[in-house]
Amino acid sequence: MGSNGQIIRKKDLNFWDRLYIPEILKGLVLTFRQMFKPEITVQFPEERFTPPAQFRGRPVLVEENGVERCVACGLCSRVCPALAIEVQASETELAKERFPIKFEINMVRCIFCGFCEEVCPEEAIIMSNEYLLVFNNQQEAVFGKDKLLKSAAEMHDRLEFLRQHR
Repeated sequence: MGSNGQIIRKKDLNFWDRLYIPEILKGLVLTFRQMFKPEITVQFPEERFTPPAQFRGRPVLVEENGVERCVACGLCSRVCPALAIEVQASETELAKERFPIKFEINMVRCIFCGFCEEVCPEEAIIMSNEYLLVFNNQQEAVFGKDKLLKSAAEMHDRLEFLRQHR
C-alpha cells in the first residue's frame, strides 16, 4: 500500500490480458494436444496390467530353498501403521535362531505403504506385483504363511529392484 492508502500494482493488465484471450488460446492448444495423443486406457477384465518392479502390491514372505527368510524379529509388526501384521516367534535348530510360528497379515487393514518391507533386515517381507484381492468375509482376508510364502526366484525382479535402490 502506498502512503495515502491506495493499492500499488506492480503490473497493470493491458487490453488483451483483460480480455483473457491469450489464456483461453493456451487452454485450447493444450486440449487439442491431448486429443491427438494415443490412448492409455486399459480394458481391465480383458486386458491385465503388468506392473513394473517398483509397484507395491500385496506383501509376501520370501522363502529360499524351502526355508523362509523371516527371523521373527517383529519389526514389521511394530512399524505397521495399520496394525495389520501379527508375528509370533519360536526357536529352531537351523543356523538362524528364530522363525515365525505364526505370521499373519490382515489384508483388509493393510494400506500397502511398504514400511514392513523397508524395515525388514532380512528382505523376508516384500511387496509383490499382485493387485487383485477379493474376499467374501473377514476371515478370508487374514493371510497366513500358507498364502504369504513365495519363492525368491518368483520374486527376483522385486528383490533386484530393492537391492539397486537401497
